[in-house]
Amino acid sequence: MEQLRVLEEMKSAITALQARVAVAFDLAQRAEQAEAGVPVSERGQGVGAQVALARRESPNRGSRLLGLAKALVVEMPHTLAALQSGQLNEWRATLLVKETACLSVEDRAAVDEELAADAGTFDGKGDRAIVAAVKAAAYRRDPRSVAGRAARAASERTVSLRPAPDTMTYLTALLPVAQGVAVYAALTRAADSARSIGGTGSGGTSGSGSTVPTRGQVMADTLVERVTGTPGGFSGINLDLVMTDRTLFQGDSEPARLKGYGIVPAEWGRELLGLGQAAGSRPVAPDPEFDVWLRRLYTAPGTGELLATDSKARLFTGRLRRFIESRDDTCRTPYCDAPIRHIDHVVPWRSGGQTSLANGAGLWEACNHTKEHPGWTTRTLHGETHGSTHGGTHGVHTLEITTPTGHTYQSKAPSLPGHHPSRT
Repeated sequence: MEQLRVLEEMKSAITALQARVAVAFDLAQRAEQAEAGVPVSERGQGVGAQVALARRESPNRGSRLLGLAKALVVEMPHTLAALQSGQLNEWRATLLVKETACLSVEDRAAVDEELAADAGTFDGKGDRAIVAAVKAAAYRRDPRSVAGRAARAASERTVSLRPAPDTMTYLTALLPVAQGVAVYAALTRAADSARSIGGTGSGGTSGSGSTVPTRGQVMADTLVERVTGTPGGFSGINLDLVMTDRTLFQGDSEPARLKGYGIVPAEWGRELLGLGQAAGSRPVAPDPEFDVWLRRLYTAPGTGELLATDSKARLFTGRLRRFIESRDDTCRTPYCDAPIRHIDHVVPWRSGGQTSLANGAGLWEACNHTKEHPGWTTRTLHGETHGSTHGGTHGVHTLEITTPTGHTYQSKAPSLPGHHPSRT
């Protein structure tokens, strides 16, 4: 146990050192940008992305880590000292920084000194106790800012989707408390009403020998039906399911890939299309409101790389865009798995770059903007990928990203279903 404690303290000390290094790197980058004539308002852009690559994190996470480092090193020395000594870990230091973000520099420093985390204030305390103590101290210093933060929080409302195990997903909504409670209450009432009259909600079953859905299942079914307008939830929605012809027609077990989710079992994919048959059961009947369109994707033998036709258009649209989205699946920035929002030219259009499969890459919005900052370059590695007269490629599509400091990182397109690099 003593060894575990020592290792945990070492992790905290390393985190504190990383924070100091990140701040020093940020200052050095800003100084270089100042010498290069970069406007004050634009200095520091791209630093968070470089921190992310160095720490093998997503760009969003890198920016947050840089913000945490600045707050600790510049404004909260007591919290940094507690982190360095191992009395706080990175997560709990993050809580202190987060709960004082609305304060002025002076008030934040005063709260940091008042709590004096390095003096053992939070010894034995849980996360909730730490958050409560920081909130109370912040409110005493500047109640207006704390109240204003709550008022501004409504502007951060959003809905997100992330994968869950076993072909499930987490659909999360961040809402103002009144709206969130109202939505939950409406779903609860609908579920209780359906169950009280013997109903099952959309997609459920009842009757003799049938399984009656739980309250939570009826709430989930009701949410899908009310948002999409159909019990199945597919009306007007395009689901891109990529699978091999063997999986589709011959019952092969090679997994498929669902855009926006990831890898799914072959049998699940066939059942979704109404072509599957579970062991010992009858074939699944297609949903009458669910249209199935097949689009053939041709891949190069041996590498599994998609082949396509060049486009003379300025923008990536239509089939070419869909091909790149199918090939890249998520943002091509290393360690970033955000959904694709932009199809970008690897070699910019203004520099003669073609609108082709080889010169296209799927990126998250922020990643696309980051690569436009001074000092960033991206290129296709011609040793790995060779453009053909039809815009196809004969190898795995590989990008090389170079940061302003000269560090390089590679990004290879993920394997499509049916292709196993280790077997070629």
